[in-house]
Amino acid sequence: MRLVIADTGPINYLIQIGHIELLPRMFERVALPSAVQAELSNSLAPLPVRRWITAPPAWLEIHDASVLPQVPGLDGGESAAIALAESLHADLLLIDERDGSRVAREKGLRVTGTLGLLDLAAERDLVDFAEAIGKLELTSFRRPEAVLKTLLAKHKRSEKP
Repeated sequence: MRLVIADTGPINYLIQIGHIELLPRMFERVALPSAVQAELSNSLAPLPVRRWITAPPAWLEIHDASVLPQVPGLDGGESAAIALAESLHADLLLIDERDGSRVAREKGLRVTGTLGLLDLAAERDLVDFAEAIGKLELTSFRRPEAVLKTLLAKHKRSEKP
């Protein structure tokens, strides 16, 4: 996949679990809107996340999406990420929030969240899925239990002896 646009949640959690480097390994281009950058810089964000975004890596593109239309009913980061994904014709949008995912899909965007990204990375042997989930469970990440159980079972079956 070439271009991925990220909302706040997936970036936040990938930093917290030590797997942010999956993004440049999996995608040619990784971008986020300045509204997401602002959310990652917020004083309520975890310290490692705030530190990371103060000196973003060279592989991360930050776009001013303030000129793009806002999506009613979503917060600034979600709205800006969806608008940026539409305007740049992104191959994938990383977003965890349920309403944001629904709106993005309605607009014809391909969407996945933190779990989906870790699933894809595990399929490519870039990460140990169960280990990554163990770290994720130490954060404030919320997910549907049934989805998590299905993914854990999938990766348990695919483990090599």
